[in-house]
Amino acid sequence: MLIIAGAILFAQFFFSDKIAAFAMGARQVTPEQYPDLHGVVDRLCALADMPKPRVAVAETRMPNAFATGRNPNNAVICVTTVLYDGWKRGSLTEQEFEGVLAHELSHVAHRDVLVITIASFLGILAGLVARMAFWFGLGGDRRDDRDGGVPIQLIVLLVSMVTYAISFLLTMALSRYRELAADRAGALLTGNPSALASALQKITNGVASLPTQDLRQAETFNAFYFAPAFNRENAKTLLSSHPSTEKRIEQLAKISQQLGH
Repeated sequence: MLIIAGAILFAQFFFSDKIAAFAMGARQVTPEQYPDLHGVVDRLCALADMPKPRVAVAETRMPNAFATGRNPNNAVICVTTVLYDGWKRGSLTEQEFEGVLAHELSHVAHRDVLVITIASFLGILAGLVARMAFWFGLGGDRRDDRDGGVPIQLIVLLVSMVTYAISFLLTMALSRYRELAADRAGALLTGNPSALASALQKITNGVASLPTQDLRQAETFNAFYFAPAFNRENAKTLLSSHPSTEKRIEQLAKISQQLGH
């Protein structure tokens, strides 16, 4: 079981960019195919003094963007065709579109995929060890109901459930913190927090207007998206990977005031 868990971590660590791109139907595009998109990424990478990631687009009805990869040298940044078309049609301004990409590039610079992968893996590993002890009877002395005590297997199972639950909640809290950090870094990189806040509001409204079936299909990839595919009620719970839109906009407003001073 430990070997299998290690193999999963290895795959997530070295192939996270390829796995995510394949799962979301993203395809890598060249500067000749999307010169304006590459131009924005080139400009932001120059400002951030970071290597340029691979650029991709994904055919989906979800107006969104994501970035993945274990480090800046092995990363990909992707925008959906709906988001790209909205920018070209004027639904998003140049500054708003830059803000979204700056947010995603911040995830790459902060190595957030690596951080979240390791954080979640440690919790999963702890749960697997507890389950292994339960399944194979590695809990020591087995007392049962005939002895008038609590079965040791039940204790181990409860410990396993509690360990996994706490790990999951802590990982989601870490994910929400990293989203706020990416918002802040993206706002400081572009120097325009209000544009990022405006883009966040527009994209959130666009996601909310999608049919329920499309939202359910996209929920699997919420951890990657700039704006997750869930309603406002779910966004305020401890189970969400992103802070609420209101909290993110509130932070960006404070950053705007700080820059104004």
